[in-house]
Amino acid sequence: LNEEAIRAAGRDIGGGFLEQHSGPARLVNGVLHIETMQSSVRYELDRTWRPEILRRLHERFGKGAVKDIRV
Repeated sequence: LNEEAIRAAGRDIGGGFLEQHSGPARLVNGVLHIETMQSSVRYELDRTWRPEILRRLHERFGKGAVKDIRV
């Protein structure tokens, strides 16, 4: 798994709004780092969407591909 595969799946995994306001920055040792443009989007991603995005990543790429998300 690489960052390009995650970027390509961004709309399916995060939805249109999240894709427009955030994006994967890097994947290091199974931890996906996501950058956001606004602190309110960061809060929403971290508190509300993080478990759902992680679940979708596991469904698409397998549980071992992405172990955690940092926003």
